[in-house]
Amino acid sequence: MDEKITIAHVSDLHVRGEGYSEELKRSVIEFLNEVMPDVLVITGDITDNGYYFEYEWAKEVIDQMPARHKLVVPGNHDARNAGYLIFEEIFGTRHPVLKVGNIKILGIDSSEPDVDDGHIGRLAYDLVRREFKHEENTIKVIALHHHLIPVPGTGRERNIPVDCGDFLRVICEVGVNIALCGHKHVPWIWRLNDMLILNAGTAMTMRVKARTAPSFNLIEVFSDRRVRITRVDVRTRKSEVIYEGRLASVSL
Repeated sequence: MDEKITIAHVSDLHVRGEGYSEELKRSVIEFLNEVMPDVLVITGDITDNGYYFEYEWAKEVIDQMPARHKLVVPGNHDARNAGYLIFEEIFGTRHPVLKVGNIKILGIDSSEPDVDDGHIGRLAYDLVRREFKHEENTIKVIALHHHLIPVPGTGRERNIPVDCGDFLRVICEVGVNIALCGHKHVPWIWRLNDMLILNAGTAMTMRVKARTAPSFNLIEVFSDRRVRITRVDVRTRKSEVIYEGRLASVSL
């Protein structure tokens, strides 16, 4: 049997905020207990307004979510009310790095204090180049909150990082294989220059558009660079394979 690494990509928890559901939280935790992912990646908006007590609630929830390794980045809601400082106090760096097997995941803080728009910045470009440029035979994953390409069914476009074009060029140049995003509460997947851009929906709230279901993603990466991506409907616990293919190998 092929060896594989399973990544659970969960986003936009908004713990105890408007529309938050304890029932959905339990469903996510129960599903993860069955799967036992190697890695849990949370792409922001773990709180609703960035207050310290909200971070305490969010940390309590994240601690219950089983995974061998965890990587969390902040979202625009987490950066409110100087919440980015609390994020650093509880979770450490806002640009975490994790290497599991042949997969390297780099977290990027795309938030700005008290602004919903995304911004990545040139310092993060240098960080991406430094972390990924000389990684041979490595599957490269970026995790950030804001979406990098418009997501269908989300209304008038806004909040894409203001420097998104420059950042997309950088991550394409260094051969990023998968970019994980959240923010819009609508799941979607794009393929751009052999890179998968995977948006997660909201996992624990009913703040969804139209009849979009609360959901999260499971990413299975096999030793031969095959990848299978499954979307999990949190309410029904049903899952649907939304992508199967082979990740590109880029020599730099």
